[in-house]
Amino acid sequence: MSLYRYLSNNVKWATSPVSVFPPSRPNPAKYDGYNGLGLCPREIPDVKTALRLSALALALLPAAFAQPAPADAPAATQVTVERGVTMKTRDGVTLKADIYRPAADGKYPTLLQRTPYNKDNAASFGRRAAERGYLVVVQDVRGRYTSGGDWYVFKNESNDGFDTVEWAASLPNSNGKVGMFGGSYVGATQMLAAIAHPPHLAGICPVVTASNYHENWTYQGGAFEQWFDESWTSGLAQDTLDRVIRENTNARVGATVLPLNNYPVFNVPAPQNSAALTTELAPYFLDWLAHPTYDDYWKQWSIEENYPNIQVPALTVAAWYDLFQGGSIRNYVGLRDHAGNEAARSGQRLLVIIGGHAGGGRHIGEVDFGADAAQFNEDDTTLDWYDYLFQGKQNQFADASKPVRIFVMGKNEWRNEAAWPLARAKDAKYYLHSAGKANSATGDGVLSAAAAQAESPDTYIYDPANPAPTVGGPLCCDGEHLAAGPRDQKQVEDRPDVLVYSTPPLAADTEVTGTVTLDLYAKTSGADTDFTAKLVDVGPDGKAINVTEGILRAKFRESTKAAPKAITPGQVYEYKIDVWSTSNVFLKGHKIRLEVSSSNFPRFDRNLNTGNDAGSSTEIVKATTTILHDAQHPSALILPVVSQ
Repeated sequence: MSLYRYLSNNVKWATSPVSVFPPSRPNPAKYDGYNGLGLCPREIPDVKTALRLSALALALLPAAFAQPAPADAPAATQVTVERGVTMKTRDGVTLKADIYRPAADGKYPTLLQRTPYNKDNAASFGRRAAERGYLVVVQDVRGRYTSGGDWYVFKNESNDGFDTVEWAASLPNSNGKVGMFGGSYVGATQMLAAIAHPPHLAGICPVVTASNYHENWTYQGGAFEQWFDESWTSGLAQDTLDRVIRENTNARVGATVLPLNNYPVFNVPAPQNSAALTTELAPYFLDWLAHPTYDDYWKQWSIEENYPNIQVPALTVAAWYDLFQGGSIRNYVGLRDHAGNEAARSGQRLLVIIGGHAGGGRHIGEVDFGADAAQFNEDDTTLDWYDYLFQGKQNQFADASKPVRIFVMGKNEWRNEAAWPLARAKDAKYYLHSAGKANSATGDGVLSAAAAQAESPDTYIYDPANPAPTVGGPLCCDGEHLAAGPRDQKQVEDRPDVLVYSTPPLAADTEVTGTVTLDLYAKTSGADTDFTAKLVDVGPDGKAINVTEGILRAKFRESTKAAPKAITPGQVYEYKIDVWSTSNVFLKGHKIRLEVSSSNFPRFDRNLNTGNDAGSSTEIVKATTTILHDAQHPSALILPVVSQ
């Protein structure tokens, strides 16, 4: 069987090209993702197009403070563009970049992006930034698009990043100051370069990116981020496949074949099956599965363990409903407290937008977040940051007393803060209550400030063959087939294997801003299982909108960075589930709701209840799970409540 026919029959590709279009200039291309720099393109069933393999576009875009450019911003100038400019890495690999520079002679600060998603996608920003007085370098990372070498996620970004920063600083017209920009994996290329502390790196602007490529990128709470890991890998593998085809296409090989209708279009043997194709094109995906714990494979790329090696100011952009929200906020706090010098520590800024990988604009998921949410502009944010940092402009970033800016949902407004977390946010415990029948939204589950006394526990059966479905939430990278963001959870809350606990309608607005935690006492009949928690805002119309969510695999209950510890079936354990952070005002008349279950599929892989991982096992068993809430087992949702 030819590779072409194999792919036609067996592989579906996300192949629509994506370009950089700021929100003010809508992108005519059809794509999923948020705000502007193009994320995961939608699947296109045209195989010929698929084999051309356009980029996965996960290279995010920041949103902006939506403030106008400074009045004294330089007037637009002519821009010169150099395509495919080469540099050599320390080990001799050729990397290619496009360079945008003001036509006028002079020395300019340099903005650098290193991307696996095709450097052509940054053309719009490159021209605009050059018009504003910056030299802009956009480079394809090793093994991607026009650059040489072999692609393997994370592996070469520190050394190549260091080499590229120093090369960019030495370019004609560079003044020696280099700042980096971009999001998601393009944020990772910044963080990994920064921990190598190249001498000429003077600032970074990482957008919706992680702090640890095990926990809060590939795994969360010990569970495999299946939907993201698989959809992202499928997109990345397209350019790899394109390279294989280009390097193995030779019409002379098939010139003697008769009859001519047997001509082999590509000189590439077909893989035995789709799994063999994964081994060939994306070996890193299999390595992720082979390393479910935080071992040396992951530690070599740790950001959290290297905050002291980062010695530059950073504008960290996080987002509610973004799958890297937890890591983004950890990066801000970690650098504020532990960066390598005082200037770097005091130079940290945090902007928390709405959407991230889940989308952009005022409408995200099924919610209209109002006019303020639509005022973001990724280009403006990046340029304003570097206008402040490199040119001394006194814009919104100049006020060191308010280094944090967050979007407050519910009220749908922006607010500047002196710190994160907010000092005035106080943890409030909402205890779980029921008469033992909290199953589904029609059950008797209640949340209240009153501590539980003698109460019957709640029980459900978790069947990995029939898991609770993912409905919205922090997702990437195929919104056409699994929509992200805030969505009505009715489908989830109708299930008997989902426990639902709600407050009565609120008598006043209640703001929750900060990290949400579920302190849960539970037991299971399985050798292992998962516990999921979802914070939900229920409106007077009964629509239940997800706010934030978390998961914890039982064997990782003590730590996701330590070796797993097996549980004893039937024994009660305490589980502290990180439900990540939010800023949401639950309005008067709304209800605060908690969902508890053991699955959120396919966002996370299913726990098979056997103690074995889904990466290598197919055996599944049903498990009976019991949630306790009494005086000895005070299960509670812990919310950081801000007084009005």
